[in-house]
Amino acid sequence: MSKAYLILADGHIFEGESFGASEEVTGEIVFTTGMTGYLETLTDKSYAGQIIAQTFPLIGNYGVIPEDFESGKIHARGYIVREWCRAPSNFRSEGALDSFLKTQGIVGLSGIDTRALTKIIRTQGVMNGRIARSVSGIDYNEINSYKIENAVSAVSCKAPYTHAALASPSADGYKVALMDFGLKENIIRELVKRGCAVTVFPHSASEEAVLACGPDGVMLSNGPGDPADNPGIIAEIGKLFESNTPIFGICLGHQLMALASGFKTRKMKFGHRGANQPVKDLGTGRVYITSQNHGYEVVRESVNRSIARELFINVNDSTNEGLEYISGGAARAFSAQFHPEAHGGPLDTGFLFDRFVSLMKGGQQCPWIHP
Repeated sequence: MSKAYLILADGHIFEGESFGASEEVTGEIVFTTGMTGYLETLTDKSYAGQIIAQTFPLIGNYGVIPEDFESGKIHARGYIVREWCRAPSNFRSEGALDSFLKTQGIVGLSGIDTRALTKIIRTQGVMNGRIARSVSGIDYNEINSYKIENAVSAVSCKAPYTHAALASPSADGYKVALMDFGLKENIIRELVKRGCAVTVFPHSASEEAVLACGPDGVMLSNGPGDPADNPGIIAEIGKLFESNTPIFGICLGHQLMALASGFKTRKMKFGHRGANQPVKDLGTGRVYITSQNHGYEVVRESVNRSIARELFINVNDSTNEGLEYISGGAARAFSAQFHPEAHGGPLDTGFLFDRFVSLMKGGQQCPWIHP
């Protein structure tokens, strides 16, 4: 192992040890609080352009399990842990974290005080940083000027493809058009196991192209970056609203639907990333524990109540976590800021997929389906 450093834009410097690829990299530093699911985190396209810091101290203990990946590769720019496990133990493991990062060309940094790093981000907000081999000649202008750009186009598929449905009594062969803004594979798995055939479209697909496949419903996936950086996508979603087709948006999809409706989004101080975010159902008062990964929010005060009503809020900071659209052609559309597909957990809100199937079946706004 050789020395490596994390240099934050505010001047803080952490000394640690390098692992993974032997490179230097600049990115937006974010932290995630998940105690497990590090493989899903690493392969989540929503982290494109970011350097991930894990708050849980030991990472890599169950090795590398390709079946658990959320995409074919790592999309984050770097990875920071307190300690990485050198001797993973799991019957499904196919290797160690260090080797995985090396083969993916991803820079790792271990041995730093991740608690102190997290406190800085929580206090000062998300900031840029650089994993470097040396602290001599630090270019803070280069660190500060870094910006995540063209994130959705970089991670979206390039052409449509289809997944066949599994036999299921719940969906009866419904067809779903899934717009890929940086999707997690478990969204597809959740639909397929409910008997839906899924056609995935690239981010650039027009409303006309999406509806030409004759879908019973449209899903808008998660993805990276600032939602407001996607005016073309927002315009096409606005057209989809007028089609009277059931629509279900997750994370970035949720934010894009809000922008298409004339609502506002903004960057959060440090976002929600982890598998322990409590969300309150405003209809029932019930609280669910959810998996989340986002740095932007829909501004609650901007929501036009004649167009949409709030479904969920975050218990910790009262930010918006879901909307149900109640007017015009969008009256069969709803969205969630959190991840109901939640691979690898928690599974509290998987019922939202059942609700989406019910909308495709019924043709009218359906009551909430709760476990």
